[in-house]
Amino acid sequence: MNKVHSHPVLGRLVAWALIAIGVLGLGGCGVRGSLEAPPAATTDTGDATPGTPGQPVPHKPFILDPLLR
Repeated sequence: MNKVHSHPVLGRLVAWALIAIGVLGLGGCGVRGSLEAPPAATTDTGDATPGTPGQPVPHKPFILDPLLR
């Protein structure tokens, strides 16, 4: 009597794949757009100065630049 046993590793792999798909699917749920402050919240910008529109931001070097370009 030979019984066909499914591979337990394959079953775990399928289970983890389904969990990952579910988590990623639920992670995409929500309202699309920018965050909105509650109606009673006040915005405190402190001494921040807004940037000048139309001028490009200067490039700041980053350690991963050679990989990204």
